[in-house]
Amino acid sequence: MQDPNEDTEWNDILRQKGIIPEKKKDAEITEEQIVQMLENTIDQRTGNVKVDLDSKTLDELDELEDEEDEHILLEYRRKRIAEMQELASKSKYGDVCEISAQDYVQEVNQAGEDIWVVLHLYKQGIPLCTLINQHLSSLARKFPTTKFLKSISTTCIPNFPDANLPTIFVYKDGNMEKQFVGPISLRGMKLTEQELEWMLGEVGAVPTKIKDDPKPKVRDVLFAKLENENNDW
Repeated sequence: MQDPNEDTEWNDILRQKGIIPEKKKDAEITEEQIVQMLENTIDQRTGNVKVDLDSKTLDELDELEDEEDEHILLEYRRKRIAEMQELASKSKYGDVCEISAQDYVQEVNQAGEDIWVVLHLYKQGIPLCTLINQHLSSLARKFPTTKFLKSISTTCIPNFPDANLPTIFVYKDGNMEKQFVGPISLRGMKLTEQELEWMLGEVGAVPTKIKDDPKPKVRDVLFAKLENENNDW
């Protein structure tokens, strides 16, 4: 019986393949146990198809592993291609489209399964509406799988009050998931693109990587101001 702790070429190969553990003092692993571990490993990697180890050379055992590695890579490649094709099929927007009341049902309620829709109700001459339109244009390019729309408020919804502008409606599968109504809910003229991206990401409308609210905290601002004043002394 060959000692698995011996420094032999065969034991080195088994260790490299993870079949037997690294050399340890006083290890008690029999030759039968080594063969059983080999058989179990090959069974797992070949879909439980029985392999006659006694008829395999070391080169053939290496080839078995190489074939399995290639199979894993090919499977991963097929999976990634499928994911990329699915993403490409959904990446069909990329800008902010203007709609009217007649377009509402088709463009919003019937946008399609698993499609997020972000609709901005605005009016010309309102600075915050202009700012949000600029932010949404950038976000639309960044997240082409999300459908970004805009509409003059009273064109889309008759008698919609100007006091509620700007307003953003977020839909998915024809259902409203979130609404941001008025300048306070949209943080006023200090709203940054990153903040708006985070707000939409919190709903799920865009796959943002921004996990924390990027809006500066009041306490942090006051602390920084006090720190600067102290440094001036």
